[in-house]
Amino acid sequence: MSKTIQVNRIKRSKVKLSCCNQDLNPRAVHGQSNLFISMDDEASYSQGEPGDIYEHAVVLSVKIEDQDAFERDFFQLKPYYTDAHSRIPQSPQEYPILGLNLLRLLVQNRIAEFHTELELLSASAVANNCIKHAVELEQSFMEGAYYRVLSARQTVPHETYVNFMDLLAKTVRDEIAGCCEMAYDSLSINDVRKILLFSSDKELFEYVKEEHPEWDIKNGFVIFQKAKESAPCKEIPSLQLINQTLSYARELEWIV
Repeated sequence: MSKTIQVNRIKRSKVKLSCCNQDLNPRAVHGQSNLFISMDDEASYSQGEPGDIYEHAVVLSVKIEDQDAFERDFFQLKPYYTDAHSRIPQSPQEYPILGLNLLRLLVQNRIAEFHTELELLSASAVANNCIKHAVELEQSFMEGAYYRVLSARQTVPHETYVNFMDLLAKTVRDEIAGCCEMAYDSLSINDVRKILLFSSDKELFEYVKEEHPEWDIKNGFVIFQKAKESAPCKEIPSLQLINQTLSYARELEWIV
């Protein structure tokens, strides 16, 4: 299959995602040795090959919610945005895709790598709305302004961001759920629903069933940690520790 056919197939408005995924499967792409051309070949890039293929692959991986494929395809695409930036025309998809990568790292709670990637971006990239959106989300996430993070779904700068925003909502709720488990033994269903920012009890019950089956919902309460499952506190053998410490002190005194 030629590269042109691959690109055209991906661009069809009604093409099935499964077909695109098969065409861009690593084994299929591996067989196309001429995809990995020199960065000096400006003509090939300006015609949409192979950088354009990788851009479509990145967008496809977002739509099918395959984060591993996204990471693989993004790192194949990244040299066209960095190493060859001064030798080839800038792609109109560059900033949206760079922003998507930042959003992916935020979804995976890889904050250190988020800042590493951010430091590598140019001033013009950081000033772009797609990058700003990801940066503002990270700031809200770290500040604990979770409602601001979830409401940001309504103001995404690019349509492809919606897919990752849904995943980010799950990351946010997982963070909140972890805090609830540490801070409380139980909370009322109404309180948990508000804390986890669900609009209905049904959504809360589905979340608990899928993500936290160890939680127990009983008598209008969500029990995070049952009393019978709590490990009993063990008494510290204070006298034994004191005697051992004194013994060590005497031995040290004899040595000196």
